[in-house]
Amino acid sequence: MKKALKVLLSIFSAAVIFSGCSKEKNELNVYSILHDEETQSLTDLFTRKTGIKVNFLRATTGELVNRVIVEKDDPQADILLGGASSYHAQADENGALEVYVSPAAENIPAYAKSEAGTWTGFCVLSLGIGYNETRFKEKFPGIPVPATWDDLLNPAFKGEIVMTNPASSSTAYLFVQNQLQRLGWDKGWDYIVKLASLAGQFPDSGSAPPKLVGTGEYAIGISYIHALSKYRERGFFIEIVAPPQSAGDVDCVSIMKNAKNLENAKKFVDFMLGKEAQELMSSIDFTIPVNPDAKSTGTTGISDIDLIDYDKSKASEQKNEVLARWAKIK
Repeated sequence: MKKALKVLLSIFSAAVIFSGCSKEKNELNVYSILHDEETQSLTDLFTRKTGIKVNFLRATTGELVNRVIVEKDDPQADILLGGASSYHAQADENGALEVYVSPAAENIPAYAKSEAGTWTGFCVLSLGIGYNETRFKEKFPGIPVPATWDDLLNPAFKGEIVMTNPASSSTAYLFVQNQLQRLGWDKGWDYIVKLASLAGQFPDSGSAPPKLVGTGEYAIGISYIHALSKYRERGFFIEIVAPPQSAGDVDCVSIMKNAKNLENAKKFVDFMLGKEAQELMSSIDFTIPVNPDAKSTGTTGISDIDLIDYDKSKASEQKNEVLARWAKIK
């Protein structure tokens, strides 16, 4: 009952926010999983290039995907911006996404787009370990820095690991699937249970671990490599490890089924798949563009990362079961 009420209140708040916007024909409403800075910069550029006004609401992955699904018959937004492919696939399986194959997607790799044409990736996501060198040395003298995912299970690290909550964060859900797919179902859950017992905090936002590690509140954090790189560039005390056998995915953009500003939504997808938008995203967030013509900004290259053969379909199909099991061990 509480969960249902929360969803209804969430939808009502979105309706209020977007209903307060101007009713111009030349506008677009966006649900954004990206941070405010990235969303504002991208939408400002889109407006300058097209003249289309953009209104956006930023929230966590889980919250916005739930909104998209519940609102599918009467969507309050036109675009879902950001979030790993398994979440867009979940929305698609619930009949909440529009089919649109952008001409700009022609040269984008197959792994970065839906076969059904309902979502398309605009940047590559890969997981990593961040650690605060000063705190790590103080807390764990003589213990090597974790170089693999299995190294995180050292009992000495209890209370010093921060990872986000898979129920609300696409970062954490990708991490859980990383372990399930590299180790197998049973061994993967054994790993997840052990790691959960060592974690000191499970914040909802994927940006929290880099901040908490960078400020020295925790010694070790699990996050996307680009997020860790971003906070290190800003002067936070973070060192980064790219463990072998990591999962990679793509941050995606999709159009809501029954979108009220469909033609403008298509233009926005075209924009997000273009060189200019992806280079802007990389300059802010150190992401790896999927557009082969776009250059990345000072981040780890995809060729430098040892990736597993990540099964996005399996990740999407297992999501409800995985999160139900996670809720029992958290």
